[in-house]
Amino acid sequence: MSFTPKVAVVILNWNGVEHLRTFLPFVLGSVYPNLDIIVGDNASTDGSVDMLKAEFPQVQIIQNDDNYGFTGGYNRVLEHVEADYYILLNSDVEVHPGWIAPVIELMESDEKIAAAAPKIKSYQQRDHFEHAGAAGGFIDSFGYPFCRGRMFYEIEKDKGQYDDSCEVFWASGAALFIKKKCWDEAGGFDDRFFAHMEEIDLCWRLKNRGYKVMYCAQSEVFHVGGGTLNTENPFKTYLNFRNNLLLLKKNLPYWRSVFIITIRYFMDLMALFRFLNEGKRKDAAAVSRAHRTFASNIFHREHVKITSDRSKLKGMYKGSVIAEFFVKKKHKFSALDPHDFY
Repeated sequence: MSFTPKVAVVILNWNGVEHLRTFLPFVLGSVYPNLDIIVGDNASTDGSVDMLKAEFPQVQIIQNDDNYGFTGGYNRVLEHVEADYYILLNSDVEVHPGWIAPVIELMESDEKIAAAAPKIKSYQQRDHFEHAGAAGGFIDSFGYPFCRGRMFYEIEKDKGQYDDSCEVFWASGAALFIKKKCWDEAGGFDDRFFAHMEEIDLCWRLKNRGYKVMYCAQSEVFHVGGGTLNTENPFKTYLNFRNNLLLLKKNLPYWRSVFIITIRYFMDLMALFRFLNEGKRKDAAAVSRAHRTFASNIFHREHVKITSDRSKLKGMYKGSVIAEFFVKKKHKFSALDPHDFY
């Protein structure tokens, strides 16, 4: 690249002092000539800010006055960051020195590329993909997200099968590269999401505007995962179910959203009964609460540009990934027919 875009790596922290201490040195070892490294803090109470000032004085700190979640936290922090590209990086991600340039080069190759993510692998099991992003994010017609390399709880070993960069539906928020002008045009994250699926909503809104979202195979990072809310947390269950419904309501054409959300009501009811059958009463209650909260705001008017041109929604699966996985036993992304994607 003759022109070197300004890049800001922005890590949002909330009581993650040990993650910062462990993983910030890797970020500081990044080799890129026009780079700022910033930690945005969501009013931590564990001494994170004092530790940063003492041990990493070269890192810029932007402090929020409260914990605004992943969405509100980043929205407030990025108001104070000037760069051509933002990299929203989780605090529990290990990077290697050359991880930035391949993604920026890919994004610079096409002005229509708004966002991208590298290959995301497991920190604990380093030859496997990681749940939150893997080799690029996709979604089915009923709003269920999945990835190349990860279908529900089945996570693949990285054997080079996804070493091709390609257009995807969504880029993981664990290591999200986004052009600042596109972030501003889309209005950033939707504060209502708080955490979980906010990056899918952002990417969908960008696609509705005619932009592309990419997966860059030439860069990889290693993600711990579950640093703030582990998989067994009922609040995470609540956010996932509520936010998924909000995602559909916001981004689908009106009558399509009515049809899909009606079907999802019954699918989620089955999930509730499954939780009860497994003795997970708090998770079952979280599903019920998610639907009640969503229903209470169902008439809220959304101000989102929506496209009816399915060709702009590349990466959306036309059928049901639930049926493919649980009924047809297709547990790998490669088992899906590529002709069944938009």
